[in-house]
Amino acid sequence: MNPVFGQAKTGKSLMPAYGSNGKVGKYANIRGFKMYYEVYGKGSPVLMIHGNGGSISDFRNQIGYFSKNYKVIVADSRAQGKSVDVSDSLSYEMMADDYNALLTELHVDSCHVIGWSDGGINGLLLAKRNPKKVKKLAITGANLWPDTTALEPFLVKWIGSGIDSLNSVNQSQEVKAQKKLLNLMAFNPNISIADLKSVICPTLVIGGDNDVILPRHTMLIAEALPKSYLWILPDAGHSTLVVYKDVFNSVVEDFFKKPYRKEKGAAQFE
Repeated sequence: MNPVFGQAKTGKSLMPAYGSNGKVGKYANIRGFKMYYEVYGKGSPVLMIHGNGGSISDFRNQIGYFSKNYKVIVADSRAQGKSVDVSDSLSYEMMADDYNALLTELHVDSCHVIGWSDGGINGLLLAKRNPKKVKKLAITGANLWPDTTALEPFLVKWIGSGIDSLNSVNQSQEVKAQKKLLNLMAFNPNISIADLKSVICPTLVIGGDNDVILPRHTMLIAEALPKSYLWILPDAGHSTLVVYKDVFNSVVEDFFKKPYRKEKGAAQFE
């Protein structure tokens, strides 16, 4: 098997092994660790940020599509995928600053951003902390805080049970790494409604109507942002960009291409 390509097939062509592509994969020495990243395509840059415990490969349905017209930048977040970090601390703020540092390393002054789950949280914080870096932001399945007003109660219990289970076994480096990611979700993020006022870029806020992030919380995020669109997908859970991959890609690209507008008055009948 060609080491640059995996076995997943689309029609007669082989899909690149996103996240394990030896031809394009590189490490950036930033902020005390080595961040693994891959770049595809040319054009206006688009940064894609994955969710908790994920990796570059989570965007296998998006990378090929967007790289036809954009320069796609994808990376494994700190302490996930190939971006190993054995330190005890981990926060969304740290990861947002990591992505800002990666963009600086790649000489990217500004870009569009797509964030899934924790990646959406990182995207919001990246835009808040570095407003000039984010042109437009598309987030799906993001939350502002970790309690049952934002998350399905079973998810809150699942995270707590997972931490308890890990506390009861030998504390190997692998177990510590898993606990770090679960603790991140259990106690973070802590983003206020007021914080969102600092996110000045147009933002497409996406969620499934059966998402583990409660739809009313997704609506709350959209309402709090100064410039936002809201898109709730029917018969969809947390994986909107997988279940609705074709529609998701098309709508997000359309959002990136068109000027943001917010109609008032009679124009709202259109």
